[in-house]
Amino acid sequence: MGSTRRNVLVAFAASTFLMAQEQDQENPRRPPLPPNPNDDLRLPNGKSQKDAIAKQEHEQALKDANDLMEVAHELRDELQKSGDYVVSMSSVKKTEEIERLARKIRGRLKQ
Repeated sequence: MGSTRRNVLVAFAASTFLMAQEQDQENPRRPPLPPNPNDDLRLPNGKSQKDAIAKQEHEQALKDANDLMEVAHELRDELQKSGDYVVSMSSVKKTEEIERLARKIRGRLKQ
């Protein structure tokens, strides 16, 4: 009876081993892994794509900051020229423009 159990276990182990070998022969190579999104891509000129994007974002943020300062100075000048109890619609529009530019700059800096 002990040899029967042993024969069954050997047969089971052999069949499991043969099945594993058949699977390896059917699919000898694994498909290539997709590119890692964290890898730094290069532009045709050899520069890092991340660096180029960061530089462009920085330049745009500086331009928006300059625009913000210009609109803020215009608003200050309009408020100084207007009367004590009068606010023009263009002043209100300038405050909206200031808010829009500030949100735009903040969004770029958070990225």
